[in-house]
Amino acid sequence: MQMIPKQSSGREGIKSRSMRAKPSASGSQARRALARLAESDRAEAGISLRLPATSANLGPGFDALALALALYLEVDAAPARDFAILASGRSPEVCAALRNNLLLDTYMQVWTEYAAGEPQPLALTVRNGIPLGMGCGSSAASRLAAVALAVHFAGLRWSRNRVLEEAAALEGHPDNAAACCLGGFVAAGYTSPEVGKPPQVDARPRGVQAVSIAPPTSWHALLVLPGQGLATTASRAVLPAEYGRGSVVHNLQNVALLVAAFAQGDASLLLSATADLLHQPFREGVCALLPRLLPLAGAPGILSVTLSGAGPGVLLLLSSPEVIDDVSSRVRAAVLNPQNPNGGALPLPELLPCAFAREGASLGNIGQTRETLASLFSTSTFSGK
Repeated sequence: MQMIPKQSSGREGIKSRSMRAKPSASGSQARRALARLAESDRAEAGISLRLPATSANLGPGFDALALALALYLEVDAAPARDFAILASGRSPEVCAALRNNLLLDTYMQVWTEYAAGEPQPLALTVRNGIPLGMGCGSSAASRLAAVALAVHFAGLRWSRNRVLEEAAALEGHPDNAAACCLGGFVAAGYTSPEVGKPPQVDARPRGVQAVSIAPPTSWHALLVLPGQGLATTASRAVLPAEYGRGSVVHNLQNVALLVAAFAQGDASLLLSATADLLHQPFREGVCALLPRLLPLAGAPGILSVTLSGAGPGVLLLLSSPEVIDDVSSRVRAAVLNPQNPNGGALPLPELLPCAFAREGASLGNIGQTRETLASLFSTSTFSGK
């Protein structure tokens, strides 16, 4: 799920607005720029957001399960005369773009739809640690950040669920947004308008129910990322329109076992519980790493192998951080093996170990301690003003 860029929304507001772009920067340049922003008068009205990456589906939990990962999108925002972005971290030139920027466009969209007056221009400092276009929830993090920024600077009074529902509606599925908001291992779904009746296909989903389960402390994650990203729309385009009852029942049973595995910390369930028949078999053609790495599931230290979201990245759940080096060697050997029966050798991918994010997105004043969005929005309503 790619955070930035996106296809043009067709709205003219962002195109007609005067914007002075700041060049992307990294390292000491970004730190100096952030320090100047923190010392300015505008910092008093500014806020800081931190949002985790997410890996959805985890095999059978299509559009229902996700896991928050300790890779973060961080955004400092303050009122300004014109929109400007200073970006560092992963893909800084993409994150610093002022046109076709999902974060800015979503902020403008939410403001225009729900708030009065012209959207408040913002000076943004973005530090991005989430891989783009790899199935790591970059779009969910960006959209949730944009909704929170609009709520804050427009003075909207939204509950936590309202913030989550808007982000999930913009995403088109609740799993990544819920895990990004709540942290941990999350099961999420839409509420039906009438009990026993599914929402209409063309209706914009609203009600979201989500539950976060703390993952076992010993488990760890390893992301395997190819050199080229894949749009979620392209990955969804290869899926069939209908499924047989047997495939659906298989996935329902495994989703139940997968939730139980996380709830009880039972690693022995993961190998069978992450098996999928609804999306991964159809995506192997556009996610070349998956068929090469699936046979590693159940090897020493490797609890499961699944697509990360819609791919093309692959998520390995590991028994502990201590096995990362050994598992990484196994992954490289499988990918580089010219005799691999699943298509021969592939270019060496990026291997990105990461812990689970046990807390979800957080918000606070620039330079001060943040509170989680869940705690800020959970009591009644939240307003930034």
